[in-house]
Amino acid sequence: MKNMGLSRLRLVLSEPINEEPLVARAVHAVDVWEKALFYDSLAEAVADCSLVIGTTHRRGRKRKNITMEPRALAQWICENAINKKYTAPIALVFGNERTGLEEDELNLCNAASHIPVSESFPSLNLSHAVQIYAYELFLAFGGGQNLPVKGEWVPLDRAKADAFSADIAGVFAELGFYKKPGREEQTRFLRDLICRAGLTLNEGNYLKKIIVKAAKLGSQKS
Repeated sequence: MKNMGLSRLRLVLSEPINEEPLVARAVHAVDVWEKALFYDSLAEAVADCSLVIGTTHRRGRKRKNITMEPRALAQWICENAINKKYTAPIALVFGNERTGLEEDELNLCNAASHIPVSESFPSLNLSHAVQIYAYELFLAFGGGQNLPVKGEWVPLDRAKADAFSADIAGVFAELGFYKKPGREEQTRFLRDLICRAGLTLNEGNYLKKIIVKAAKLGSQKS
């Protein structure tokens, strides 16, 4: 939860939890546990919520027959939050690791959501399911935008690809490469090659340096 900027945890417990191993594994996210609210029933846990969404992959006549996958759900929640349609808390409910949400628990929910998975093995670990939803909510509310990531792959845009291909063709021209018409065609070829290869700015500069150095060495030998 804390990885994705979420902090409001509510737990329905049927028996006490051994806090020692939990705190040890939480590392720097123990504050989420310390601020968590505890309830005896799901009905009590969601009593002040304006919208309650249950997570389940199972279907049935008495189960929720309208469901959204995590990305669509996150976008929907974000849009309604921006428009202030729901001012009270919105709850995303997960069942326990073994059985998921029971029928009576789903009946307390206003909508359902599921994670599309292979039918050959549709069961997900609870922690994995929570992280998928948390990540989609993080993205929907603008998380991760404009945050620099060291080594992130950002391909050259069209303008830079045009400039690089023109520069490389210029080096070839200085070597007398274009004795006959063809520079324009080869410039387009280089541009298309650079774009399809998805070169980054650093890679483009490195490629240009290699070609310039090779041209200088070639001219010295001649």
